Amino acid sequence: MHKKLLETVLAGLERKALDSCSRWAEKCRVMGGGSYPGPWTFKHYPWLKDMHDSDFSTVIGQKAAQLGYTEAALNRTLYKIDIRQQSAAYILPTKSPDASEFSASRFDPALELSPYLQRLFSDVKNVGHKRAGSNSLYIRGSRSRAGLKSIPAGFLVFDELDEMNQENIVLALERQSGQLEQQTYMISTPTIDGFGINDYFIRSNQKEFFFGCPSCSRQTRLIFPECLEIIGDDPRHPDLKNSFLKCKECSNKLEHETKHIWLADGTWIPGSDGEYDGYHINQLYSPTVAPWQIAESYLLSLINAAYEQEFFNSKLGLPHIVKGARINDDDINQCIGNYKNGTNAKEGTIVTMGIDVGHWLHYVIAEYTVGPMATPDINMNTHKRILEINKVLTFEELDSVIYRHRPKAVVIDANPERRKAFELAQRFWGHVWVCFYGNAVNGKQITKTRDDNGQELEYHVTVDRTSWLDLSLSRHTNKSILLPLDLPTEYRSNIKALIRKPKIDKHGNPTSTYVNNADDHYGHSLNYSEIALPLAVGIGQSQNIRSPR
Repeated sequence: MHKKLLETVLAGLERKALDSCSRWAEKCRVMGGGSYPGPWTFKHYPWLKDMHDSDFSTVIGQKAAQLGYTEAALNRTLYKIDIRQQSAAYILPTKSPDASEFSASRFDPALELSPYLQRLFSDVKNVGHKRAGSNSLYIRGSRSRAGLKSIPAGFLVFDELDEMNQENIVLALERQSGQLEQQTYMISTPTIDGFGINDYFIRSNQKEFFFGCPSCSRQTRLIFPECLEIIGDDPRHPDLKNSFLKCKECSNKLEHETKHIWLADGTWIPGSDGEYDGYHINQLYSPTVAPWQIAESYLLSLINAAYEQEFFNSKLGLPHIVKGARINDDDINQCIGNYKNGTNAKEGTIVTMGIDVGHWLHYVIAEYTVGPMATPDINMNTHKRILEINKVLTFEELDSVIYRHRPKAVVIDANPERRKAFELAQRFWGHVWVCFYGNAVNGKQITKTRDDNGQELEYHVTVDRTSWLDLSLSRHTNKSILLPLDLPTEYRSNIKALIRKPKIDKHGNPTSTYVNNADDHYGHSLNYSEIALPLAVGIGQSQNIRSPR
């Protein structure tokens, strides 16, 4: 009896001594396979300690790939559940495979390797909900609004925030309401300036990791290109493996193999005042990525836009926009004509309408003049003139716009007001199509959507978002679009907000997607008006829109 009581007292004292997340991690966390198996240590990742112990309400990690931030976030999550007796939510881009893989490859091994954590959790069978006494760990994907609504948690982690549905981030943050203790961790490899994690980081104190150079003793940090000596100019040349790190203050070599020694006493230094606690680090600090590998990635970035984007994002942990990835003011200015917004169409042209759905209904009325048919693609053989750029608050207000311009085809965003969009299609049957951006459509193919019985729904279409945005936005650079003299300022900012981000797919092939760092409603309205053109040429004269009696 005395022995059991003593053990209970000692266990209580031991728990009381775990007064910081970093101490908790060193005592309770055990790592499995990988480079450094065994009890958790900060030896090779000293920059993670401050992030473990930050008590800011919001902690931001803008990072290069594979620098331990996910493990830090997991440690903080488990510490909150165990010591602070809080429920926590760990949010990933998608439920499957992201949340499922996280549960199987990160959470489950953490429990299997640590007897302490095994005792902590009583129920771990449910992939998305783990119980630890009266507290819970919710693992969710960011795409499901319903899944995010069901997580009453004071501690939230957003892992790979840039890959998430950005609109649902606000929804998840609202789940902290009513919790006495609230904290949010946001970590991600960045994409473009002012988007996702970078948007939060620039509002933080913007900390960088400094250390004393072993040669000159001056406080410095590792940055590219000043701290990487690249040997050779060919990514395939054997001499590239002689590339090395160097101090930007004294230019002396910094040995990669002893990195854990000269980084051991490093410290985070803020770059500004900010409302969040922000940490940025790049792969030059990594104990597992050799300098020559970063040099190879850089040399590849010089010959391929997708590798360029990957180098800045995943190697340097920096946002980046490749040249030519966005429309600029000069592109727009060269497309402005000598007429006013709201003009009427000319005889013998094809008129379409595109509508983007949000708080406002942004619409674009476009007029197409068909030239010589050099290719079977109708969009490639036309010149586009924008007749009207405007917005209304209600779907019913769209009716008068349609009656006034009588477009041959109207394409409207299917989400988020799907029911109202379908009602508009029913009021103008045969002229209005409800559009979905889909992943299973290639190029500029327009696919009719089918219902549960396999029947085509005449007013549903699905298209590839990237291919159509390539076409509609490129009209500004190839000068096949004419814009009104009194072009709304909002149109300019919306068009410039859409940025083409090159990337490498899971098979290693270069591809791309569009991201935005500001509102882009008119960009999509313009795109829908472009999608409407091939639909319009299939409509006969007998189907002209008639005014209501």
